[in-house]
Amino acid sequence: MSDSPDTHRKISTHTFHLKKQRGEQLTMLTAYDYPTARAVDLAGIDSILVGDSLGMVVLGYENTLPVTMEEMLHHCRAVSRGASRALLIGDMPFMSYQVGVEDAVRNAGRFLQESGMNAVKLEGGKERLDAVRAILDAGIPVLAHLGLTPQSIHKFGGFKAQGKSAEAAGYLLEDALSLEDAGCFGLVLESIPDRVATYITQKLKIPTIGIGAGSGCDGQVLVTHDLLGLYDRFTPKFVKQYALLHKEIDTAIRAYQNDVLQGKFPTQGHSFSISDQEWELFLSRVGES
Repeated sequence: MSDSPDTHRKISTHTFHLKKQRGEQLTMLTAYDYPTARAVDLAGIDSILVGDSLGMVVLGYENTLPVTMEEMLHHCRAVSRGASRALLIGDMPFMSYQVGVEDAVRNAGRFLQESGMNAVKLEGGKERLDAVRAILDAGIPVLAHLGLTPQSIHKFGGFKAQGKSAEAAGYLLEDALSLEDAGCFGLVLESIPDRVATYITQKLKIPTIGIGAGSGCDGQVLVTHDLLGLYDRFTPKFVKQYALLHKEIDTAIRAYQNDVLQGKFPTQGHSFSISDQEWELFLSRVGES
């Protein structure tokens, strides 16, 4: 049975290819816990990425580098319990695939075997082809990631846009074609010029997912905490905030604090009662009658 736009059908990597062929945009968001995954899934988003961005927006790290496999698997398990339709992708953290092919395959397999993911994502181009091919040979779908790859921020000198020179754009195209040839089912393009992203998208048979790469990609992804205005430390240029929940949360918490301090919460309506008869019986039992 082929994939269709049925909102109840499980999204697969094949769905990604079909949507590119049809010219339909793909939607992807991050999630790191059960309630967020459930909300994203019920909204009909095509794919949920359990990104290593959780290190910054959930765990409070300065960047994604300290995130461990165990932390990723913990959050992936929570997401897999909350989502049944979206394609679930686990982000391979720093040093889980760079050391050697054997480690890369073993760690990629853990995302599927232990945490209910359907695919993995990893960063890098031609320098990662051995690991990518080995993971694919193990039957594990791979989403590639080029451009601003956060695990390489020290190499880049920070969170800076990539591919802005003719030479750099050429390397991106070469990497993208190599990853497609290796068998990746899709490619994330992050923080690169829109014309470069559009050109790469047109040259590839596999779909591209943009984040800060303009509207010419086959789909878009955002960090849900950015979209909702939950992460107040930094908002990238490419983010459109659809809500400002951090401010709403602050308002709600301060209102709660004020009510408690002024004796306005809890009220009788927030409390449980005991009948007069049972109360008298209790007092007699403790010698207070």
